[in-house]
Amino acid sequence: MIPSYRRTHLATLEDESVHILRELAAERERPCLLFSGGKDSIVLLRLAEKAFRPAKFPFPLLHVDTGHNFPETLVYRDRTVEALGERLLVAHVQDSIDAGRAVEETGPRASRNRLQTTTLLDALEHHKFDAAIGGARRDEERARAKERIFSHRDEFGQWDPKNQRPELWALYNGRVRRGEHLRVFPLSNWTELDVWQYIAHENIPLPSIYFAHHREVFERDGMFYAANPFVTLLPNERIRTELVRFRTIGDMTCTGAVKSEARTLDEVIAEVAAARLTERGATRADDRFTEAAMEDRKREGYF
Repeated sequence: MIPSYRRTHLATLEDESVHILRELAAERERPCLLFSGGKDSIVLLRLAEKAFRPAKFPFPLLHVDTGHNFPETLVYRDRTVEALGERLLVAHVQDSIDAGRAVEETGPRASRNRLQTTTLLDALEHHKFDAAIGGARRDEERARAKERIFSHRDEFGQWDPKNQRPELWALYNGRVRRGEHLRVFPLSNWTELDVWQYIAHENIPLPSIYFAHHREVFERDGMFYAANPFVTLLPNERIRTELVRFRTIGDMTCTGAVKSEARTLDEVIAEVAAARLTERGATRADDRFTEAAMEDRKREGYF
């Protein structure tokens, strides 16, 4: 007797994402996939394998490196790219600073996170990419909830949330003029919980900092930051050891950790299911400058 096939919501999400990747590959000539070693971009890699293997990916991988990344993430990035046998391009924020294209921030809350916009736009122009695939999800933040799956950027790399293209019945408009490009988000309809459940289902290895571990941290503005050489402590701040994990991974200067005892995928999934704040809302200082911090950055060309 042939067992009946029960379609899960993860299979439905996977099918949609694979369709988006294949549609992009068919419509655009020079796409790239943004890969940072974070969980969402790791899931994108697995989906790209589902979409194109046994062939090579029809696009290179691109990482915008602030120079202030978590070491564990960079080790994972390089090991994963080598195992896949794919091409990785790295655009460095330091090069943008050295060229006078970006200005280093100063002070105890200085960060290079916002400087990534210039580096990204320069990399897209240099390599003539006409689309950049990213791992952003609509549940992360209100500005990202406004994004289309095929999100148009003008010749200056800017996004206009009031002038977006309709997307009806999974029909995507991949047309751009010379100098314009698309940001494409295959995980738009996923949630943080979906991502973790998919990682568990696919048995995808992750950087160790996504799981609870003892780490030297300091507390600032209600968040725990990893002790690192890129941040100057304020007079009342002290480094101590806490059992923490990271829900999202970005620049060390603006990415906070959460107290956690979740050392396994099942424990992380249970923790995420009970969480009341998104991972960016809970642990990303760069989203706390203003109510519209993310939208302002996205208008300028941020991820």
